[in-house]
Amino acid sequence: MNVVYNSENYAIVAYPVQQGFELVDKLGSRSLFVHGSVALGLREAIDSIPYADRDQESIDSLLDEYCIGAARPIAYH
Repeated sequence: MNVVYNSENYAIVAYPVQQGFELVDKLGSRSLFVHGSVALGLREAIDSIPYADRDQESIDSLLDEYCIGAARPIAYH
């Protein structure tokens, strides 16, 4: 498990063994685990943002798109 992105709004945790990422929406208290082709698509989408434009705002906007409708609420036990 490795934190590969961390902002005020989102975190991305990589799970290399599972070849997946967990997207954590901090403000919405929800998360989404993606693996396989979806994880590869996320990586490609981040890489497709031009380096000069790759900032917290652009990455958080992309993560908004991935999490809308699919992320599950985080349950505390």
